[in-house]
Amino acid sequence: MDGISHLTFLVKDLDRMATFMCDGLGAVEVYDSNGKNFSLSREKFFVLGGVWVAAMEGVPPVERSYQHVAFRVQKEDLAQYRERLERIGAEVLPSRSRVPGEGDSLYVYDFDNHLFELHSGTLEERLARYAGER
Repeated sequence: MDGISHLTFLVKDLDRMATFMCDGLGAVEVYDSNGKNFSLSREKFFVLGGVWVAAMEGVPPVERSYQHVAFRVQKEDLAQYRERLERIGAEVLPSRSRVPGEGDSLYVYDFDNHLFELHSGTLEERLARYAGER
C-alpha cells in the first residue's frame, strides 16, 4: 500500500463546500464535473496539503460526530485558519483539553456535518508524550 489516494465527502452544495475548502482551508480546486458527470453525481476535486479531496453532491451525514479527518498545520498558523474559517461562517469548536506535548488543534465543522481537525503535532510526538505518562 502506498498511502491514501483520496478522501470523498458527500455534500448538499458543492459551491459552499468549495468556499469551505478554498477560502477556509486554503485548498486549490482542480476539477468540477459540472454537467459531465463521470461518477455518481456532480463532483469537485481539491488538493489540500498534497491530498486529493473529492466532494460529491449527495446526502451528507445527518448527525455530527467526532469522526473526522485531520490535516497537519504549523502551530503558528492555527490562529490564521481560525480567522479564515470564522469569516466564511464555518463552526469552529472550542478547544478541547490537551496534555502538554500532544500538539494543538483546531476543530471545525463544514456546512454538511463533516468534522475537520487542523493539528500541529505528529504521531511520533504523541507516542513519546503518552509513553512518558507510564
